[in-house]
Amino acid sequence: MESRGVELTDVLGLHYFLSDKFKIWQFVSYMFMHGSFMHIFFNMFAVFMFGAAIESVWGPKKFLTYYILTGLGAAVAHYAIVYYQMQPAIAFLNDYIDAPSMTKLQGLINSDAFTNFSSREMLEHYNSFTASFNELANTDQAAAMQLSVDFVKEFKADVYNAPVVVGASGAVFGLLLAYGMTYPNNIIYIYFAIPLKAKYFVILYGLIELFSGVANVPGDNVAHFAHLGGLITGLIIIQYWKKNNRKRQNDYFN
Repeated sequence: MESRGVELTDVLGLHYFLSDKFKIWQFVSYMFMHGSFMHIFFNMFAVFMFGAAIESVWGPKKFLTYYILTGLGAAVAHYAIVYYQMQPAIAFLNDYIDAPSMTKLQGLINSDAFTNFSSREMLEHYNSFTASFNELANTDQAAAMQLSVDFVKEFKADVYNAPVVVGASGAVFGLLLAYGMTYPNNIIYIYFAIPLKAKYFVILYGLIELFSGVANVPGDNVAHFAHLGGLITGLIIIQYWKKNNRKRQNDYFN
């Protein structure tokens, strides 16, 4: 997404915290960026469906606080999983940078770390690197290895820059949880046809997201653990508020 020559996703989408594109404001701005018309349409439809009912009970201030906090929780959950998934590849790259060798280079090129995390631009750059490396390797082994180290450093930066999250889906899942806890027996029609109580709908949707996140199907660009993060953060917030309300009531009557 571009505006006046500025790539908005680079500026407002949430990047990995070690990326050189990461900015602190992205923890909030990413919630208001979306990847497509259908992405924003379904999120805003969900906000209308569930958010309006919750705001009428909580009021706008409490609603907005909850919405932002669940969005933040979704972001943290997503990148905690990304960090866990990325660490073996990063450790491999750091090991090569510290002590390069032909054997390690061949292992890197053939590894899942290279195939799973390479962007299209990086794969194109690899082709030009290979030509230069092979030419140097026949005349200056030390220079060839230094070239490979520089390439691996670029690849590491590319790995850090690759993940970017946009969308309010994590906060929307937080609203869905709040709706299910506030109106547990209200009927939600799945695909406008299948009736299901809200409390069961939340549980079912949460299980689907958990299964999808663990399955990690290649080509699936949905941040399933961000959705789960929104649900879990919402549950923590609501339980905290309930506990505080009970404490205030006890203090009042005591």
